Amino acid sequence: MTLTAESGGRLVDAGGIATHYHEAGTGEPVLLLHGSGPGVSAWANWRLTIPTLSRHFRVLAPDSVGFGYTERPQDVRYSLQTWIDHVWTFMDAHGIARAAVVGNSLGGRIALGMAAQRPERVSRMVLMGAPGVGMRITEGLRALRAYEPSLESMRDLLVRYFAVDPSIITDDLVRARYEASVAPGAYEAYRAMFFDPRHAGSDLAITEEEVTGITTPTLLVHGREDKVVPVDVAWTMSQLLPTADLHVFARCGHWTQIERSAEFCDVVRSFLAAPPACPMR
Repeated sequence: MTLTAESGGRLVDAGGIATHYHEAGTGEPVLLLHGSGPGVSAWANWRLTIPTLSRHFRVLAPDSVGFGYTERPQDVRYSLQTWIDHVWTFMDAHGIARAAVVGNSLGGRIALGMAAQRPERVSRMVLMGAPGVGMRITEGLRALRAYEPSLESMRDLLVRYFAVDPSIITDDLVRARYEASVAPGAYEAYRAMFFDPRHAGSDLAITEEEVTGITTPTLLVHGREDKVVPVDVAWTMSQLLPTADLHVFARCGHWTQIERSAEFCDVVRSFLAAPPACPMR
């Protein structure tokens, strides 16, 4: 697979999948997991976050299987468990036994699954615009899944559903996301994971019982005007997760890490660097 200048990234074999990722900084490991929009990648989601957090932590941001510049194996079955397992093998490939996880949208749902399945490997997690209990099909989510590749469609999608301030949707951003969405195999994989019955990319439901059993220290971050995952989902999750705090950004959509990047990084850094909380009694 040909890598472009988007990345300056690296490749690692993660469970037999050639996985593209970015790494910067030293210290405690922090994984940044991206969302699932068309043309998404670790760099597209986290390009403003990596430089700041890497001053304090060892930051690793992989392209999940099926996205970005990571290999798309012909025999892969896209599902939440596939994406979770890919993160475990990515951690193993780097010799990381335990890490903090920051997940955007789908990445947040992956983080929840990780914390439920192997809590000893997740020190803390940040769920940003993440689906959870009470999630419903929104107009924004329908628009994401209905995307048909063109510059105009990409611009309309980003302006209408991702950002409150349209000035952040630059021509360069639209072009980069569009070109990534039509990279070899990208659109086919995107359609398959959410529409082909052989795959289960849309099966992201989680029960109240599952959530209340997750004791990993958690920070929920949400944009008040999020049109993809409504802010009330974060409020519901904050009441169910035993150790969760909630931070809501006003006049902000689904991209808190981009629309409010400096403040987002401050909030996340403070949470990740905080001393361990008193154990639950």
